[in-house]
Amino acid sequence: MTRQTLLRRCASGRDAVGEPVAEIAAPAPWTERLADRLRQDDTLAQFARFLLVGGSTTLVYALLFIPFQGMGYLGAHLIATVASTVLANEMHRRLTFHAEDRVGWFTAQWEASTVAALGLVATSATLSWVNTTAAEDQVWLQITAVVTVTAIIGLLRFIALRWIFRRPALSEG
Repeated sequence: MTRQTLLRRCASGRDAVGEPVAEIAAPAPWTERLADRLRQDDTLAQFARFLLVGGSTTLVYALLFIPFQGMGYLGAHLIATVASTVLANEMHRRLTFHAEDRVGWFTAQWEASTVAALGLVATSATLSWVNTTAAEDQVWLQITAVVTVTAIIGLLRFIALRWIFRRPALSEG
């Protein structure tokens, strides 16, 4: 049998005797494997989703902080923090912890925002410190300081949110 005949038969889905050939599934591309892994509900997958949500909402924070700087660094920080925190809480409820059926929107905002308030105090103190010690108003230094403090507090927030979003909703008893 020539190579071309063999290739034609393989392409037709038949073997050398004309019987159907079982298809061999091609391995999923790495992006599909990664997406499948991120859909799992173990701690590592949740933490990876937590980091993705945190990174995207930190970008939202930065994009809001810059235009509101005219209000002063604390005003801009407060507006950017509130907006990005509400977004992060909802994304964590739905995406990170898959808790939309266990925890309602208001409960998630109230409890997760209480946890975030500690972060707001820490980042506000950091911004105040940067503002008093930096020679001039440096927005990128301010954003870097907030991101650094947020990353440290983020680990504690992850632990707290795992607890908040794992427990049953109050209406379930």
